[in-house]
Amino acid sequence: MTQFKYKFIVFCISYLIFSPICIYAEDSSLKGIGSQSIVVNGDNVEYFTENQEVTAMGNVEIIYGGSRLTCKKLVVNTKTKQGVAEGNARLEDENGVIEGEKITYDFQAKTGTIIDAGFRANPYFGKARKVERLGESEFIARYGYLTTCNFNKPHYRIASKQMSILPGDKIETKNDTLYLGGFPLFYLPRFNHTLEDPMMHVRLMPGNSKDWGVYMLSAWRYSLADNVNGRAYLDYRNKLGWAEGFGLNYSTTYVGKGDLKFYYTDEKPTDLPKTATRTNFQRYLMRWRHKWAVDDQTNFISEFYKIGDQKRKYFDLDSNILKDYFFREYEKELEPLTYALFHHSFGYSSIDVLMQKRVNNWYNQMDKLPEIKYTLPSTRLGESPLYFENNSVFTSFNISNSVTPATLTDVSVTRLDIINKISIPRKIAFFEFTPFVKNREIIYNKDTDDKEFPVNTVFYAGADLSTKFYRVFNVKTNLLGLGLNGFRHIITPTIGYSYNHAPTIKSVHLRQIDTTDAITSSNAAALAISNKIQAKRNGVSVDLVDFRVTNTYNFKPQVDTSGNKRGGSLSDFLFNLKLLPYSWMRVEADATYKLSGTSSDENYDRFSIVNYDIDFDFTPTLSFGLGQRYERKGNSQITASLNWRLSPKWRFSIYNRYNIKPYTDTNGAFIKKGSLEQEYTISRDLHCWEVDLTLNTKRTNGSGIFIVFRLKAFPELELSMNQSYNEPKSGVQ
Repeated sequence: MTQFKYKFIVFCISYLIFSPICIYAEDSSLKGIGSQSIVVNGDNVEYFTENQEVTAMGNVEIIYGGSRLTCKKLVVNTKTKQGVAEGNARLEDENGVIEGEKITYDFQAKTGTIIDAGFRANPYFGKARKVERLGESEFIARYGYLTTCNFNKPHYRIASKQMSILPGDKIETKNDTLYLGGFPLFYLPRFNHTLEDPMMHVRLMPGNSKDWGVYMLSAWRYSLADNVNGRAYLDYRNKLGWAEGFGLNYSTTYVGKGDLKFYYTDEKPTDLPKTATRTNFQRYLMRWRHKWAVDDQTNFISEFYKIGDQKRKYFDLDSNILKDYFFREYEKELEPLTYALFHHSFGYSSIDVLMQKRVNNWYNQMDKLPEIKYTLPSTRLGESPLYFENNSVFTSFNISNSVTPATLTDVSVTRLDIINKISIPRKIAFFEFTPFVKNREIIYNKDTDDKEFPVNTVFYAGADLSTKFYRVFNVKTNLLGLGLNGFRHIITPTIGYSYNHAPTIKSVHLRQIDTTDAITSSNAAALAISNKIQAKRNGVSVDLVDFRVTNTYNFKPQVDTSGNKRGGSLSDFLFNLKLLPYSWMRVEADATYKLSGTSSDENYDRFSIVNYDIDFDFTPTLSFGLGQRYERKGNSQITASLNWRLSPKWRFSIYNRYNIKPYTDTNGAFIKKGSLEQEYTISRDLHCWEVDLTLNTKRTNGSGIFIVFRLKAFPELELSMNQSYNEPKSGVQ
């Protein structure tokens, strides 16, 4: 018996020492919302059955319904599910994290109050005198601040008297002051940001330029509904005045999505000549784009551009608000079109209906009202070896020239262009052979002599021939560190012959709209040969070498500038090369070797164009690029770039563009030898911000310093400052 008592005492002591100290308290009254247990762990845990309370001391942890609370001291009622935690209290669940010195919390209702609290609702951090949790997904923080910097003393913060936080949804604040360090920058009446949106609501861009003077560009993002949002613009340019506008993005359930942009300024330039007849110019841009996927086979897309520019009318014919205020859009499309395009697929064929209208009469654009295009790809005719292909286009053109100086002639013509092609793909031995015949009927409503319904007929015939040769070499080598295992050499020669008879109507009798109206006879063969070497590197197949040469042989006798006939001849050789000798090195090059021409042509039998780019990715933190653009009797420029992350905090980059020889460009300007552009950028990681300091020098635009601040949590929020300090001098470039 004594031995049994001894074993029992040892067992009890072992259980108390080595088993986890935890108490499970259940309340049947919670079964309506799901029976759950409060789990309390701690260094010292006591349970009082009289008042159903648990007291825990030390490293306390309590888990209930997906919530986890840790602290140094805890008192919780297992019946009411209410508790008070003190000492480094931390409450964590799927909606975020709250920390404070004291937390009063209702685990069942998920409500409570936190004193001297710190909180996190990704990507935001914050602190407040008091945080009230009003429910499972709503917090009110009073007298605190909000930031995306997780330092105890953040680099910037938005101080507010009241912050409403809905984790995963949005944050709303009132009566805010933005601080940079300890310095107050400006006051915000309110701040509202949707947490599902990775972009910031405010964008400010101060700066200084020759054309605008000191300026401040601002944009405020807004949301009218879940599917309607946009931006409001308010900009000031010291030399031009105020400008305002808005952008609107929308998405509908049934008729697609789109965007609308309107920008207006009553411009008052400060540098007008005394002879100017006006001192202010109303200028505006309106753009509307819409896209609608009607079903899997049908879609609709449209764009509308309207530009009003009194400055062009009264002062400067080269003026264009799109160019002066939105240069990036202008670079993509100098004269944007206004059109509506409808597309529908019929299983194996398709139809496109285009309505294109010139809205800005100072653009050299034509109306297509409408253009209807039907496309039938190559289709087998029953069980026969024949394949049929059709392309038909009906267009009603209208060009009414109102541009000064005139570059187009007034034209109004309707044209139906029908192309029918029949081919017979065959495999002969190891060749793929496809002979074809093609007929083209181009029907006009009238010709230059006003003859009605002239029909221009063009007959085509030809064939395509190709094959492929390859050989595998079981060679394994690490020569020069290539690390290659096996080679495969693939040679693919192709010949495409095409002949078309002279059209039945000469081009001089047709109104010239495009190349369709200028067809002449042709008799030529397109020649190409591709050489590709594939190899395995680290178990992965790579194209080590890809080299392609193409040319065209014209059988029809040529007539030189002296009127002498010459026999058939090759045109220019075109070369394309891609090399991937190492995983960290890539080479791409193309060249044109000029054969056609006369003996007096200085470009005869020479490379007229050579371009190449070599990229080195030495390490994930260091890359270098070198390239050249060469034109005989034209420019020859070398470009070089370097990107180097010096440390986790610092990054450095260089870009240079250098002209090797003087030349005269297409506009008649003389470009001398020397540097055309230099750019040096050093970037610094400021924990929650990134800052770029850039020095840019262009021969045509002078020099400038640019400073760009980017908030990591919201890369779109960008504070940019630039100062042009050296304007280019007039005269020779």
